[in-house]
Formats: sequence, C-alpha cells, structure tokens
Amino acid sequence: MASEKAFITQPGISQPNTKWRHLWKYRALIVLAMPGILLMLINNYLPMFGIFLAFKDLNYTDGIWDSKWIGLDNFKFLFASNDAWLIIKNTLLYNISFLLINTILAVMLALLLNEVKNKFASKFFQSTVILPNFISMVIVGYIVYGFLNPELGFANKFILEPFGIDPKNWYAEAQHWPYILTIVNTWKNVGYAAVVYLAAIVGIDSEYYEAAVIDGASRWKQMTKITIPLIAPIIIIMTLLAIGRIFNADFGLFYQATMASGMIKETTEVIDTYVYSALMVTGDTGLASSAGLLQSVVGFTLVVTVNLIVRKFSRENALF
Repeated sequence: MASEKAFITQPGISQPNTKWRHLWKYRALIVLAMPGILLMLINNYLPMFGIFLAFKDLNYTDGIWDSKWIGLDNFKFLFASNDAWLIIKNTLLYNISFLLINTILAVMLALLLNEVKNKFASKFFQSTVILPNFISMVIVGYIVYGFLNPELGFANKFILEPFGIDPKNWYAEAQHWPYILTIVNTWKNVGYAAVVYLAAIVGIDSEYYEAAVIDGASRWKQMTKITIPLIAPIIIIMTLLAIGRIFNADFGLFYQATMASGMIKETTEVIDTYVYSALMVTGDTGLASSAGLLQSVVGFTLVVTVNLIVRKFSRENALF
C-alpha cells in the first residue's frame, strides 16, 4: 500500500484522469442535457458569426469576408435617422412599464393563487392565467382587432355606443396605444410570471407559517413578512433577466397587435419594428445586424451593472 502511494505521488508520473471518470459517472445526465446544449449552440452561439455584418457593407456577390469593411457606418445610419431617438424612447419606456407592472401584478396574482386551497380550483386558475402565454401573437393581433375594429369592434359597439360616445378609429389615433399595448402585454405575460412565483411560494417550508400562526400573525403579515421576503431572490433574478432585454421589444406585440398601422407609429414604433421596416424596404442586412448587436451589448451591460448593484447590497440574491 505504501509503495502504491509512493508511486502516485512520484513527480513525473501522470495522475489518474479523474475528470474523465467524473464525466463517465454522470454520462446519463450529460446525454439528457445534450439536446438542450446543442439547441443553445445552434440558436445562441452560431448566429454570433453575424456580428461581422454590423461592420460591413454586405455584397452577396463578394460574400461576407470579401465585402467592404465600413466600420461604424451602420451604427451612424441607425442614429442619424430622424426617428432614432423616438424609437429608442418608445422601446425603453414600454419595457420599463412592462417590467414594473408585470412584476407587481405577477407577485400579487401568485399570492392570490397561493390562497386557493381547493386542488381542482387551484389547477384550473393556474391553467387559465398561463394560457395566454401560449397563444400566438398573430392570433392575439386578431383578437385585439376584434375588440378595436372601427366598425364592428367590441369596444365601439358595446362600450362606447351605449354611453353615447362617438366610435373611434383606434388604428388611426396614436394616443391610445401606450395603454392598449400595456394591457395586451400584461394579459399575455403576467400569468406565466405568476406561476413561476407561485412555484417559489409552494417551495417555502410550512413551518414558517405554522410558527407565524402560533405568534398570532394575520394572513397579511404572513405574506409581507414571510412569503415576499423568501421569494425575493426569484423576483430579483426574473427582474435581472428582463433588464437584459430592456433594449429589445416584443416584435409580435408591436407589429401584429397594431396591424402595422403607419398612422400610429408615433407611439408604437420601436427598434425591432424600425429595423424590420428598414430591412424590408432597403434590404440593408448591415443595419439589422448593427441594431441587434447594439441591443445585445446594452442588455449585457445593464445586466452586469444591475447585478453588481444587487451584489453590493445582498450578495446571496445576485445572479452571479
């Protein structure tokens, strides 16, 4: 035994490859993870090759590598537009509004769902609130159109007319759309976030609540002093992930729900729809690539910055 130990510790003798043994031990889990890893590589890493297009004047005859290098000209064109600051303002204001409203409503909804003790009713309500998340934005666009159709829409025929209010041409009046889009986004996404928070609430040890009941704590005190503080890490993580996409807009929401109406672009034009329109009209791939790169860099910077701030105040609640 002593000679075996001496052999292992002799300099120049290679140690057993414990790394490969470790991988072999967990081979079943690695095989299960492989489809997800491959999907991530194909969808998230291979497209990074397109970063070069943001700095080139793409010529399909010459190809990507031989196309003319133009530096930051694509970014200059993006910001030189008369609508540049309008679309940036719209993108940021909408996303900040969505983040604040959806987070607050999702936490409130999760707390309410947690109070439903009947198992069948609980599953029914959870399925109901999460269902809109799985509806295609194209279908959502036509649902919105059914409500807002100038002639036969539900809003005009059954809400405005009975009160003697003149029908509105919703797709020609831009001032209404910040409220409409916020309502549609909340209806579609708040249920999913609520179920995520509900899963975190269900995982809280029941002994906390039992001790609170013994001490005479009301349901309100239990929610504010136990539930919300214990799900705070999940809320912070979800918020950080949302902040990472604060420079990205939901293209389906702003393009399909508005029926791409040009008369309301003052309040509905965002970076993604602007780039799409420019790409369809001019075929400028470099512009689309530069906008995508800008969104990714800003999002990454914001996530790192906010995470550092969170880490400074509460290290255990930071994302990394």
